[in-house]
Amino acid sequence: MSQNALSAPASLKIALAQLNPIVGDLAGNEQKLRAARERAAAEGADLIVFPELFLTGYPPEDLVLRPAFHVAARSRLEALAKTLGPGPAVLVGTVWPDQGAIYNAVALLDEGTITAVRYKVDLPNYGVFDEKRVFSAGELPSPIAFRGVRLGVPICEDIWKDEVAECLAECGAEILIVPNGSPFDWKKPDLRMNVAVARVTETGLPLAYVNQVGGQDELVFDGASFVLNANHKLACQLPAWEEHIALTEWTKTSDGWSCTKGPIYRLPEGDSTAYHACVLGLRDYVDKNRFPGVVLGLSGGIDSALVAAMAVDALGADRVHAIMMPYRYTSNQSIADATTCAERLGIRFDTVPIEPAVKGFTETLAPLFAGKTPGITEENIQSRARGVIVMAISNKFGAMVLTTGNKSEMSVGYATLYGDMNGGFNPVKDLYKLEVYRLARWRNENVPVGGRGPAGEVIPESIIVRPPTAELRENQTDQDSLPPYDVLDDILACLVEQEMPVQDVIARGHSEDVVRKIERLLYLAEYKRRQAAPGVKISSRNFGRDRRYPITNRFRE
Repeated sequence: MSQNALSAPASLKIALAQLNPIVGDLAGNEQKLRAARERAAAEGADLIVFPELFLTGYPPEDLVLRPAFHVAARSRLEALAKTLGPGPAVLVGTVWPDQGAIYNAVALLDEGTITAVRYKVDLPNYGVFDEKRVFSAGELPSPIAFRGVRLGVPICEDIWKDEVAECLAECGAEILIVPNGSPFDWKKPDLRMNVAVARVTETGLPLAYVNQVGGQDELVFDGASFVLNANHKLACQLPAWEEHIALTEWTKTSDGWSCTKGPIYRLPEGDSTAYHACVLGLRDYVDKNRFPGVVLGLSGGIDSALVAAMAVDALGADRVHAIMMPYRYTSNQSIADATTCAERLGIRFDTVPIEPAVKGFTETLAPLFAGKTPGITEENIQSRARGVIVMAISNKFGAMVLTTGNKSEMSVGYATLYGDMNGGFNPVKDLYKLEVYRLARWRNENVPVGGRGPAGEVIPESIIVRPPTAELRENQTDQDSLPPYDVLDDILACLVEQEMPVQDVIARGHSEDVVRKIERLLYLAEYKRRQAAPGVKISSRNFGRDRRYPITNRFRE
């Protein structure tokens, strides 16, 4: 007799598998699933739940449209179901082709077969999400019968509106289990909890929220899975920023099901979350793409110092190589600060002067530039000479170049194409300048969870307190070209994250001339940003996946 035909149990043990898949690695993700199930079986679990699209990795983007991929995903799941053997049932997300359509699906594997498949209904098509491009939407689902319990399984976005959860409740669901691939941003943890509370309130059902953890290109997933009982009480909270498998115990009374036992971890808050996001995103980008390590220019400035610290925390000191590339405008203080920072982090530190390279370029171009006054062109030659050097080291030794420009600079084009913008990844790409300073101070006082760097003041205080400068000419500071960063960052946050009308930005107390200058620079720099390295998304609106403005654009307010 099938266990689904047995009388309803009074207790249930559900394992939540907050894990880090790799997109496209069907074999590796299956192996991770099997290992997690074995662990859950040893703890007596009846069911183990994995995140959204765990078998294929999330988000697979246009890989979904490749027939060989979605056929392989279905075949692997079918073979997996047959070979799991006795133990907990498995609820796992996967790409599922069926009758000419492709779905974002979740499948229940039990007793050697696929006993149920449900499709995601609400396909997000905003911000970083583009699921309507690759998936077909499912019909409103019915609960899944599991060993005498009716499980409602809305998938991620399905709980951000009320329709799917209400339909499941009306159809007799007793517990809501929500597989998720919910990427992190500053505001997301609170938003998720608010959404979950709303669905619990409307349905009167407990809700288990199982999120993935890890980096995938520009996105980073924080995990932080949880369980809410029908009374809104937090019954289980998994940690953020790390893989974790937790066993939850459930009991049924006359009032319905409730989670009676599960771990509760404290979650990081504030700047800590952003630092963890940058480190995890960097680590997974490097490791999942199989780079042996990273190389970066360490200038003695705040941005490169913070990136160096993040790289050490992500990868370990032995996989980070820093290069100081001084020129006649590089101050002794910058050299000393970079040297001290490298020593404190324990990384390899080499000095490669750029004087010969710059001289070679300027002499080569001298006939063409005859009669012209030196200026930004010559400054950019310095930056591009440095770019060539770090790329050459990368080509020779295989380490990936990290670029270090922050969001303030990238917003207004304060960066040099094929120079300091060279690189394969940028962990601080979505941090405004003042956020860079805050995270530097946070790191000097803390070591992140799983961090591989030393404790203590790894970024010298002299770097933090010095006025920022590119050192491309005598006595240069950033504020020669830009307003103070407290002004710039506020204007940019209004224009980028909030899409605020220019007049409303001015009404906040900013100079009209400054606001219009920043608006103009923001539009003009689009062509640079299109050629910039990917980087960790931590804001509600990053450049690239979120904000997609045309390069050719004459609109101005």
